[in-house]
Amino acid sequence: MDDWSSHNSPSRAARGWGEVPQLVQANHYAKNDYSITSYDGLYRTPAFHVGGTLWHSFDHQRGYHPDPFYGGLMDAFRRPKYSYEMFRAQDRRAEPMVFIANEMTPFSPEDVTVFSNCDTVVLHTFVGSDTVRTYVRGRDSDTAGMPSPVIVFPEAWNFMADKALSRGGKQKEAYILVEGIKNGRVVVSEKKSMSRRPTKLELIIDREGTNVVADGSDLVTVVAQIMDGNGVIKRLNNQSVRFTIEGEGRLLVPASQAAGVPLVWGEAPVLVQTSTTPGTVKVKAEIAGVQGDWTPHAAEIEFRTVEPLQPLVYMDAEVHRSPETSSTATQAAGKRQSEDMLKQVEAQQEAFGEQR
Repeated sequence: MDDWSSHNSPSRAARGWGEVPQLVQANHYAKNDYSITSYDGLYRTPAFHVGGTLWHSFDHQRGYHPDPFYGGLMDAFRRPKYSYEMFRAQDRRAEPMVFIANEMTPFSPEDVTVFSNCDTVVLHTFVGSDTVRTYVRGRDSDTAGMPSPVIVFPEAWNFMADKALSRGGKQKEAYILVEGIKNGRVVVSEKKSMSRRPTKLELIIDREGTNVVADGSDLVTVVAQIMDGNGVIKRLNNQSVRFTIEGEGRLLVPASQAAGVPLVWGEAPVLVQTSTTPGTVKVKAEIAGVQGDWTPHAAEIEFRTVEPLQPLVYMDAEVHRSPETSSTATQAAGKRQSEDMLKQVEAQQEAFGEQR
């Protein structure tokens, strides 16, 4: 299974690789040359084919291959890739949505890809004068296929043209605006601009509307985003973020990232584990390393944990155990534990006749 293609596939795209690999993955999942392994292909099957599924929703580590599985619609921290937006656009009955799959960087494609569940999509770009492109569903696509085909506006944006606007003091005119139309009226829109010099960090809590429970094991993702003064995420940035925490929670940060979590695609995510006491958790993020006048400003965020619905049964010694450190002794203990676990797995494989 490993060496069919050594896991080289257009479905494998890490979020941090940028927009072109993410676009390739999204288009591959939408419509490819395989018979029934794309959304469009499944949608064209006879009526007795009642459904399909995708493996897997999220990037993750695998037991049989040294590389992570990068085929998810989200990364391991559940941060969405472009393919997530492509699938979201397939629900025509959901809330109207448009998504511009272009970050307007020096390396972005001139063809602008848009995902939308609307009937008509209108794209505006300002390059010397307002340029309008219109996509009408049914007129411009094969209605027998997937509900919302990938929309591509060829050569709709040019970095050098926007650069000229910026140098001319017209930075606000360098943008892409997309409007979604249903029943003859604009129901949703999205506007993107080029990111400028990063000036600040912002923190968000990615919990999808659920409570964070004080049961000693609940996890919540806190994401630091690096932004310019207009609130645009600076996707291309190699700095690292140092997190600190106060209150009823602790950070789960690998020892290799103790000095700073690297920004990947403009974001640095970290996991927070709750304590067994309901209360406030405060997380602070700042750029790691030497601080200066031009260092992006730090950020703070607070959230509360709630009491669990069921009584807890636990050992006090385990609950109050301090986080592991990166000391030599700890690393040696971890190595011994890994070796012991490996021996156990080998013994189990041998018992089932799987030993090679």
